[in-house]
Amino acid sequence: MNHDSSFPLWGIDLGGTKIEGAILDPIHPEKVIQRLRIPTESTQGYDHILGQLSKLICLLEEHSGLKRPSVIGVGTPGVTVPLNGLLKNSNTLCLNNKPLAADLSLILETKVILANDANCCALAEATLGVAKGHKTVFGIILGTGVGGGIVVDGKVLTGPHGICGEWGHNPIPGENTPCYCGRAGCVETVISGPALERFYRELSGSALPLPTITELASKGDSLGEKTLERLQEKFAEALGGVINILDPDAIVIGGGVGKVDMLYQQETRTAVLRHLFNDQFSTPILRPDLGDSAGVFGAAMLTAS
Repeated sequence: MNHDSSFPLWGIDLGGTKIEGAILDPIHPEKVIQRLRIPTESTQGYDHILGQLSKLICLLEEHSGLKRPSVIGVGTPGVTVPLNGLLKNSNTLCLNNKPLAADLSLILETKVILANDANCCALAEATLGVAKGHKTVFGIILGTGVGGGIVVDGKVLTGPHGICGEWGHNPIPGENTPCYCGRAGCVETVISGPALERFYRELSGSALPLPTITELASKGDSLGEKTLERLQEKFAEALGGVINILDPDAIVIGGGVGKVDMLYQQETRTAVLRHLFNDQFSTPILRPDLGDSAGVFGAAMLTAS
């Protein structure tokens, strides 16, 4: 066990623009004892971010009247490589190739458990949110990027490379848009928010945000409809491969693109079925319950098992 079940659960969600901390009740973890946010100020560099994290923990102590626990969960952009403890693939660039877990443990004088922010969201929805009670949960982040996390029996799977659940960088056959990862045709280059907006712009000549494109499609705009049809078709293809390997009990979609109603409709389920090694598809595809609380709640839940 990482955590004495009689003590509150502490979690931090380290974002590019803000750092959020929360203390949860250990018996009823959906109950928040304390929650605070401060700016990340990432342009000031790695050491400054460490200082901000330390500051936030001190503020949580001050506001709650509690002492920091023996272990704190932290959700981060990017992943920690288990073999060397260094962070990689973070869009907060100054965190890359840094031993964030070790440095934080030293500064905070307590054990730190790090997990990718997508994993934290998946863990929160699997233990406290809409997928509670399901054994195997695939949590999807569908927004500016495409990521995912896998939770089995309330525990996040990471793998020896720290990349478990990273379906956003699987290739989609026939797609060739270059990806920042160095390859081409990744899921992220096709069904992320920016990718769909780019697709609509190439069709129409108009640069519009995805919610506007979705609204236009609902009013019969043919190019908007074509953009959402692309989302449906490629989402189904990408998800089908994941289901064939993992066969999860529940799928939860977070992120801005995850708000598109069509993803939850029967037509999308029918499209997914075409890519399955099976003659039926009964897995629920769920909207998240926890919204922007999922990251920090999931970070705290890292310490509960």
